[in-house]
Amino acid sequence: MTTLRGFWRSKTKAAPAAETPRILNTTETAVIPPTALIPIDLDIAPNDPLLAYIRQNPAVFDAAQLKLDSPAVAAMRQAGVRLPLVSQGELIGLINLGQRLSDQEYSSDDYRLMNDLATQAAPALRIAQLVQQQKLEAVERERIAQELRVARLIQQTLLPQELPALAGWGVSSYYQPARAVVGDFYDFLYFPDGKVGFIVADVTDKGVPAALVMATTRTLLRAAAERLEAPGAVLARTNDVLVQEIPPKMFVTCFYAVLDPATGHLRYANAGHDVPYHHTGQGVVELRATGMPLGLMPGMAYDEKETTLAPGDYVLLYSDGLVEAHNPARGMFGFPRLQSLLSTHADGATLHHFLLAELAAFTGPAWEQEDDVTLVTMQREGAVNSEQLTVNSHPVEFEIPSAPGNERLAMARVAEVVGDLLPASRLEKLKTAVAEATMNAMEHGNLYDPDKPARLKVFVEEAPTSTGSVRVTITDQGGGKPLQPAATPDLEAKLAGEQSPRGWGLFLIQAMVDEMHVHQDDQHHTIELVMHLADDHA
Repeated sequence: MTTLRGFWRSKTKAAPAAETPRILNTTETAVIPPTALIPIDLDIAPNDPLLAYIRQNPAVFDAAQLKLDSPAVAAMRQAGVRLPLVSQGELIGLINLGQRLSDQEYSSDDYRLMNDLATQAAPALRIAQLVQQQKLEAVERERIAQELRVARLIQQTLLPQELPALAGWGVSSYYQPARAVVGDFYDFLYFPDGKVGFIVADVTDKGVPAALVMATTRTLLRAAAERLEAPGAVLARTNDVLVQEIPPKMFVTCFYAVLDPATGHLRYANAGHDVPYHHTGQGVVELRATGMPLGLMPGMAYDEKETTLAPGDYVLLYSDGLVEAHNPARGMFGFPRLQSLLSTHADGATLHHFLLAELAAFTGPAWEQEDDVTLVTMQREGAVNSEQLTVNSHPVEFEIPSAPGNERLAMARVAEVVGDLLPASRLEKLKTAVAEATMNAMEHGNLYDPDKPARLKVFVEEAPTSTGSVRVTITDQGGGKPLQPAATPDLEAKLAGEQSPRGWGLFLIQAMVDEMHVHQDDQHHTIELVMHLADDHA
């Protein structure tokens, strides 16, 4: 039902407004003597023929002369309404003409004047209505924005204000919301026996509802952890309470682990959250444990697993805002990429900066963050034992995504593994050779295809002795075409156009190490670099 209110007709001939037409609308208040005018309420049904007539004939018309079987037109005539105001086929107001003081009928010139007035007044009134509507909407937007600011402030106070200070451990965190209020959260719980609980969780949906569920879940987890020790029991208790309170079609993924800083023992359970990664001296391991997200179904059980962090190990907890980020071509950052990057980076203290730099390079400068990004890292301090890491039968293996500049990652990773085995000058030569060989593998072998990583292995032929050696292999997926032999560079021949620069990279690599070997099959090229540990090779 369309209702036009706030229009008046004259009650007596003596009213000043009877002689002068007035244009009113529903957003204005007319200052008219109440004894002179009485209000008119005009309700128009959605199926009234008048509305269809206006859409087909958008001009101003005289209701008294209109021949149309319409309850609205009949009501206009009874109320004395003569000229409806029409703008772009929409009825937005009325002009009510009272009887003239002289009792004479309005002339054709009077009607022509009123018609011209209505034609001009209708769009002006419409603009005024739109301006008023925009003002009201702006006020409403500001009110909502203020509520969101308050909600975000409250939410931020629920996040940890400081990191755990644990002897022999480094803990770091990063938290970047995608909206004013978010669903991600992390928390640290401290127990009387010195153990520390680590929580990373993600609420489905975003906005204020997700923030409320986040606050509720945090409270339930803390309450359950005060009474229950086992991570699986804590998640089960939280789930049974949350499932009765959570809004429909919402749930919470959560990873909860309890760390014993004295021993490095980590006991954990997972409620459908992204699988964390444990970086060890032998590679990167997934911390898998099964369990349904919180708030979906009552009576769920949660699998518990455990591991131990050795000196130098770290564990990364994260939310899906990292792995589900997209580049301009809509490719996803993905779990394989993350695991591959972790295998090249052994320093948990700088891991967040490293991953964020890789994320920025992947998504590009115009990226609009799609989801919240949360990262929490715990690393056990202590030097990594290179002799333990690189035993003959258990080389360190890792992959480098094929992208310009990633040769630096390979160089840094190899240096981490063998840095204690070689003098500084020889280590720098090996790093240079590894960087050059990796760049060749990514550029010429894999053609910088991110789905074709360069694979590296680092061996120690024996424990550090005068007869041992370090061996590094770099393998690409460009097989078939033989690698060019290392040619002796001749600058004058090159300038004369008699020698191509191709193959100079292999010459540089060969000059940096004690031995270089090239292996090839139909699918792969492999360059093997050897640096002897004996003093007479230094």
